[in-house]
Amino acid sequence: MTSKDEKKSAPELNSKQKKFLKGLGHSLNPVVAVGKEGLGEKLIRATALELSRHELIKVKVGKSSPVARQETAEVLSTGTGSSLVQIIGKTILLYKKNPELDKEKQIRLPKK
Repeated sequence: MTSKDEKKSAPELNSKQKKFLKGLGHSLNPVVAVGKEGLGEKLIRATALELSRHELIKVKVGKSSPVARQETAEVLSTGTGSSLVQIIGKTILLYKKNPELDKEKQIRLPKK
């Protein structure tokens, strides 16, 4: 049985790849919201599900969230095995490649 700290981490993104993903994420709406319940296993599973569907998602940290945005970003990226692209205000942008998506729907990152 593995603990939350033993989840695999996502590969690091370079600055060119982060800039590319920020551009794609600009027009996205948040699909996950962190509220007064904070960061539970349910929220991590919901985030992982949305990442598998979209690869790039926005997470909104609500005013009533008991967890700081930086900690929220770290827990969600570690718990889902995704890469943290950026944090702007109360919005977090996460990316995780999903090779099972249709080729047309996959995000193609610039080369390193």
